[in-house]
Amino acid sequence: MNQPSTPTGLSAWGETHHLRGPQLLADPLLNKGTAFTERERDMLGLRGLLPPRVFTLEEQLERTYNSFRGKPTNLEKYIYLVNLQNRNEILFYRLVIAHIEEMVPIIYTPTVGEACLHYGSIYRKPRGMFIGLHERGRVAEILRHWPQPDVRLIVVTDGERILGLGDLGALGMGIPVGKLSLYTACAGLHPSYTLPITLDVGTDNASLQAGPAYIGSKEKRARGADYDDFIEEFVLAVKEVFPRALLQWEDFGNTNAFRLLRSYRHRLPSFNDDIQGTAAVALAGVIAALRLTQSTLARQKILFLGAGEAGTGIADLFVAAAQAEGLGAAEARARCWFVDSKGLVVKDRGDHLAAHKLPYAHEHRPVATLAEAVNVLQPTALIGVSGTPATFTREIVEAMIALNPRPIIFALSNPTSKAECTAEQAYAWSGGRAIFASGSPFAPVELNGRTHVPGQGNNIYIFPGVGLGALASEAREVTDGMFLVAARTLAGLVGPEDLALGRVYPSLTKVREVSLQIAAAVAAAAHDAGLAGAPRPADPVADIRERMFEPVYRDYA
Repeated sequence: MNQPSTPTGLSAWGETHHLRGPQLLADPLLNKGTAFTERERDMLGLRGLLPPRVFTLEEQLERTYNSFRGKPTNLEKYIYLVNLQNRNEILFYRLVIAHIEEMVPIIYTPTVGEACLHYGSIYRKPRGMFIGLHERGRVAEILRHWPQPDVRLIVVTDGERILGLGDLGALGMGIPVGKLSLYTACAGLHPSYTLPITLDVGTDNASLQAGPAYIGSKEKRARGADYDDFIEEFVLAVKEVFPRALLQWEDFGNTNAFRLLRSYRHRLPSFNDDIQGTAAVALAGVIAALRLTQSTLARQKILFLGAGEAGTGIADLFVAAAQAEGLGAAEARARCWFVDSKGLVVKDRGDHLAAHKLPYAHEHRPVATLAEAVNVLQPTALIGVSGTPATFTREIVEAMIALNPRPIIFALSNPTSKAECTAEQAYAWSGGRAIFASGSPFAPVELNGRTHVPGQGNNIYIFPGVGLGALASEAREVTDGMFLVAARTLAGLVGPEDLALGRVYPSLTKVREVSLQIAAAVAAAAHDAGLAGAPRPADPVADIRERMFEPVYRDYA
């Protein structure tokens, strides 16, 4: 949103006139760098602290973009952008928005995964808060150390399941930082409203514990009552210190993600993007793909590789959508099948199934492999959320083609190195007939004189709009119905020009408009459900658009 509604030192010059000279240049939300005018330099004690030439924002943008392009590796580009954000946030967001397709893979997937692996080595300046288990009893006090008192959106992780990379502990801070940058760039949430948090509860990654650059506590990951009591204190502290905040759970392990969502979603506005955001973006892709196959949700049979947060979250939302098309709940669930590390998930497989798998453990003989499951079940769609690369083999893709004129094949695992197959493989092995999407970006593929543009099923299309809509409506709860509305809205924004290229998501260049439309739909859903605390605007799209943050310099003179 454009400006905080309560004084925060950012809403008007009157709150910030006391900042001068080096202090002003050190504040990334207020610093304009070489764009300070001659008059501002005199007024604010900046003479001699800046190079003589005054640059416009557009000139700064060109210079920073050229510097960015000159970096030799994606990790170097990530570090450059982090440093820019820490120095001048207006210029940072102007750069990201102006070159969104080029910037998103750097500030988020896939490069953020590499950045997290190196986070201890590249860490330079605090951005967000680290709260450790040993600080129990002081969490509310620690939250009050944050300089912005009106935080509205918190992304929190405990670092146990960072993308497909596993337990990275405190190095996972790159994820909340990246997600909140996307909230601002893609949905116009004012940066002062955002707070990234990493809960340091230890790590079971032995190489991190032994490494000299690890920035977290070198203790085994907490479990049981110690962990639960710490999370409870954290949630209560958030409600006390930031009572208007929405909480997004991010990259928690399966053992905690589902139960934390169940425990807290009704106690404060919160959601889990790995479960609900992934579900919505995947369902949107399936709905859009059905315009190419000329079919309906009720006629689909989906086979998932991977039965964790993402997979069962997608299945749950598919069931809700299929019920809306007339299927019963049991019939809709029967159209979703899972293969995990032990084979097909069935009722009598013998091993103890986690609670989130039980609704999809159907009566069937044991099946050991994904290839066999494809041949036996004959799915219309294959969705990979396993984190295991190269598992959609040529044999499997060719089997899907033999079963369906236009099979839906989504390789959604992140980062790129974890994708179940590449876009080039999916198109080549299917003769260009697969409807393909991936979690990380792949380049267009030329095949038999035709260009195939893979859709990126990135949660960036969903979570910024959902969060913005929940905040705009002051929703007391974020419901699964809001994610279903978001999925349908996103699917409806896929145009004929996208489908003609085989792309089942809009161009990333349209992401701010996508977020706006989703935010308006989510806000309307909150009002319809009686969960909104804000008055219902006559024109929700115009109301939200007016409040979206735009990265432009203020005139201090």
